[in-house]
Amino acid sequence: MNPTRTRLLVVLVAVPSLLIVAAAGGAVPGVLSDGSSATENGEPAAADRPADPTTEDTVGYVEGYWYDDELPVDEREDGVVEDDELEAVVYRSMARVEVIRGLTFEDDVPVEVVSREEYRENDDTFLDDAGDEERLQLNVNTEALFAVDRNTDATDEQEALYGGAVDGYYEPSTDQVVIVSENPETPELNEVVLGHELLHALQDQHFDLASYERETIDQDNAKNGLVEGDAVRVETEYEDRCAAEWDCTLPDGGATAPPDLNWVMYTTIFQPYNDGPDYVGHLLEQSQAQSASSDSTGEGSEPGERDDWDAVDAAYDDPPASSSEVIRPGEDREPADIEVEDRSNDEWRQLEIDGEVASETYGEAGMVAMFAGDAHDRTQPSVIGQDDFFAEDLQGYDYDQPYTDGWAGDELVTYVTDEATETDDPAAAAAHAGYVWETEWTSSEDGQQFVDGYLQLLDLHDAEAVDGYQDTYVIDDEYPGAYHVDRDGESVTIVRAPSVDELPNVDSGAAPEGEDTLEIEDADPETTDDDGGDAPGDGSNAIPGFGVPVAVAAVAIALLAGRVRSAGRERP
Repeated sequence: MNPTRTRLLVVLVAVPSLLIVAAAGGAVPGVLSDGSSATENGEPAAADRPADPTTEDTVGYVEGYWYDDELPVDEREDGVVEDDELEAVVYRSMARVEVIRGLTFEDDVPVEVVSREEYRENDDTFLDDAGDEERLQLNVNTEALFAVDRNTDATDEQEALYGGAVDGYYEPSTDQVVIVSENPETPELNEVVLGHELLHALQDQHFDLASYERETIDQDNAKNGLVEGDAVRVETEYEDRCAAEWDCTLPDGGATAPPDLNWVMYTTIFQPYNDGPDYVGHLLEQSQAQSASSDSTGEGSEPGERDDWDAVDAAYDDPPASSSEVIRPGEDREPADIEVEDRSNDEWRQLEIDGEVASETYGEAGMVAMFAGDAHDRTQPSVIGQDDFFAEDLQGYDYDQPYTDGWAGDELVTYVTDEATETDDPAAAAAHAGYVWETEWTSSEDGQQFVDGYLQLLDLHDAEAVDGYQDTYVIDDEYPGAYHVDRDGESVTIVRAPSVDELPNVDSGAAPEGEDTLEIEDADPETTDDDGGDAPGDGSNAIPGFGVPVAVAAVAIALLAGRVRSAGRERP
């Protein structure tokens, strides 16, 4: 577990409807929470609305505003909302979220607007104030993913990933939504993004978002598969209704080039938004099937009840345990209990932060990101190439990959010498650090598939096999150091140290003398070049102005628009 994370950060991606399938219905709008009101064509009949509606008991009504009320701001094309108009927009948006999700808000949700400058100055989400040990661990972890090279500070990459495009977030510790605006005096609001953030407030009021264990990246992605899958489906239906039937406050939408992102880091955190809606859709189908079964026995629900969401609501009591369960809905994948044994010598030790071993679990999503990070750049080879990673309809990514689909567990532990902890330069410290990354797979064959991918990855980074040492490799540039790979049936362990001589000092027994025992047993020659990655394209499939994957990313990202924070862990 990683004791350094004290707060939760989950990137909220404003995913457009092009990326995510339309949200399934299920809630009956504008009814009492006990289901006792009439509807007309799926909407509440105005004449039949309760004479004395209440915020706590009436779906689609909040603090005097119904979900379909017209507001003066609807006539504007720029989405500008004055201070004295903000409250009405927020209350109507809350009512609209209730209509889609079928739950009522139990408490008011304060909304604050801050300038981007103020946000950047006051935000403490990232590791600005973290100690040297936290920064060192992040550098070592991201090097292990081949995401951030030795000459780059991982904290800078993390800040670039989140900082420039955040439009808003929900803070459970204060029950507050914060909107980030370029002009806070006359803020431009995107009502759809506001609705997404308000849905997180609704979730928190009913299901307590801060209660989940989020000590690893994989745990974070697993929980977010439910939390963000729910939110994205609601957001998607909100957007559809704004286009078809609701007057909404929306800013002008101009085409924007995709930001310069660290794609491995981005691909890791994007997985819940990519796969979460389908995971929630699977739960909705379960509810609908159960409801249909009850109806066939004469025990169906009364009109107006919201049984279609029952399985989603129940999942908050038993959320996914791993990103694998979100990638393949309906498949239980409880992570194996892995604890890396310290087999280092007296010069090396496991890094400890606040008295606990600094470890991380990236899960299946993180490993897919490691193999597919370069798929966004047509000029670079990648283990998982564009044709395999980008969905055929260009509406997202495919995280279900043969190299990683047998994941059963992993733990990455940072090792250091005294030199590593005596400098405040994270890059210099990483030169005196190493790691042991133990992984478990559901079968020996799955372990070999991971080895196939990892050996290709080493090859793409110009790793050279070391003569006389078993399955040991050296990289000189970008990710310098010595690497030893060991497969024992369903277990694969990767050890990295500054040099070959230091490998057994980090993990006793690593880099034994002898001949190599590992080789690539299955690489698709049709999608890989001689180095094992995608053959660089000639641009013939490129969309003018962007390469194909970058154009897809421009759609898939819709920029990093917000995040949810809660008591828990800080996201790298």
